[in-house]
Amino acid sequence: MAPIQRLPASLTPLDAALAALLQRIKPVAPTELALADALGCVAAQMSPPPLLPPRDVAAGDGWALRSSDLVGASSYSPVLLPVPPVWLEAGDPMPDDCDCVVDEDSVDQSGPIWQVLNEATPGQGVRRAGQDLPAGTVAPVAGRVVTPRDLLIARGARLQRLAVRRPRLRIVNIPASERVTRELISESARTAGTEVVFIDAAGRDVASIAKALDASACDLLVTIGGTGIGRTDATVSALAKCGEILAHGLALQPGRTSAVGRVGGVPLIALPGAPDRALAAWWTLGLAVLDRLAGRGSRARQSLALSRKIASQVGLAEIALLARADEEWMPLAVGDLSLSAIGRADAWIAVPGGSEGFAAGTLVDAYILRD
Repeated sequence: MAPIQRLPASLTPLDAALAALLQRIKPVAPTELALADALGCVAAQMSPPPLLPPRDVAAGDGWALRSSDLVGASSYSPVLLPVPPVWLEAGDPMPDDCDCVVDEDSVDQSGPIWQVLNEATPGQGVRRAGQDLPAGTVAPVAGRVVTPRDLLIARGARLQRLAVRRPRLRIVNIPASERVTRELISESARTAGTEVVFIDAAGRDVASIAKALDASACDLLVTIGGTGIGRTDATVSALAKCGEILAHGLALQPGRTSAVGRVGGVPLIALPGAPDRALAAWWTLGLAVLDRLAGRGSRARQSLALSRKIASQVGLAEIALLARADEEWMPLAVGDLSLSAIGRADAWIAVPGGSEGFAAGTLVDAYILRD
């Protein structure tokens, strides 16, 4: 039987645990992915794509003409054309001697001589070179998540692949842990543009868990379950055997039994098995590590006033779930997060450990959970 794990007498502040975890972490090397696979990943630096369109093209179907030849043209005084004009479909390149495209009805070809019935201005019906994508435009911007709009630009520029930073996450599931927690964390990681690999430890004992803590092909290790003080909880003992414990027992509610460490230089986060406890540690620690590995900028946040006060226990960083209502943040839960509250939440904040909470009307900057 594994020795019983005990939490230290004093819990490690969340900020201190995060700072220790982030030490020496650098962004992973960029890789090129097909456009569909790059969606949701964090963009790396790329050379600017070529002009889009690469030259002047017809914005719509019509006749290519020179505007200076059409001055004064009207149905009462049509301009006669010495030679038939060139017909263009939308996207066709403009002839070198033409600077406008007029509608089909603006040209009369019923008689032996072609006639133009309307004036036109330079550039009318024309999409100029670089109008959609000027020279020097970078899309997507490095450090930002690749969106469907970025893919629109990439496809328009005839790009086949994009450079992204895609961290590799290895999730080690401890037997008897809740499956819903594993799926919750993996789906969150994939949404953050991470490659996820699962492995189930053969057992809950130290040797089985330690064997599963293989950091050779990943950038972040996450274990789920076995972090408490029960007789069969051996995850932290396994970490001590094959790696380094940075902190076990965090001043975080929920999620106090979480731990952080390293195995072979790779950061490790040991999450509790319960969904709310795991999610609290994942939001505050896991996403921060993934952001550093991916070279991502700040996550989406929104500042709104609280519709009612949030009371928090001093000494613990407490997770508060918020719903947006009438342009205010309405607190749903603080410290104790039910599945229904998690499902209804639009955002979350971590109330600092040194705070007793926030009064109603306080402007709080919350992390967005919904697009």
